[in-house]
Amino acid sequence: MGGLVLKLAPKERVLVNGAVIENGDRRSRLSIMTPDANILRLRDAIHPEDANTPVRRVCYATQLILSGDSDPDNANLPLLRHIEGLSQVFLDPDSRVSLAEATDALVNGQYYRCLKALRSLLPREERLIATRLS
Repeated sequence: MGGLVLKLAPKERVLVNGAVIENGDRRSRLSIMTPDANILRLRDAIHPEDANTPVRRVCYATQLILSGDSDPDNANLPLLRHIEGLSQVFLDPDSRVSLAEATDALVNGQYYRCLKALRSLLPREERLIATRLS
């Protein structure tokens, strides 16, 4: 049995192919068997007002594709350019791996995987910003 397994808390919401689904009163576990389904936990979503750093903006743009609010055909090239821009700042080996994974996922239309790789850069970005401000 393959696919993505979602473990949902009571009343947790998840976006599946543009539809918001809310869990009931108990914990549940869902197996998503469709390989190309666009899935986003709403608790992990970045809100427009929070897309205020370079990594957060790229994550938000990727998230818009997952939610169906942005057309992948129009968004892919600008996203690739933004990821390339991030590669000019994130020079450590771990970040390079994340950026390569995000690029590969984006090119292959795997937007959830792309978002996941980009989100791994958020703590590093926060540290860079904190270092600059101090």
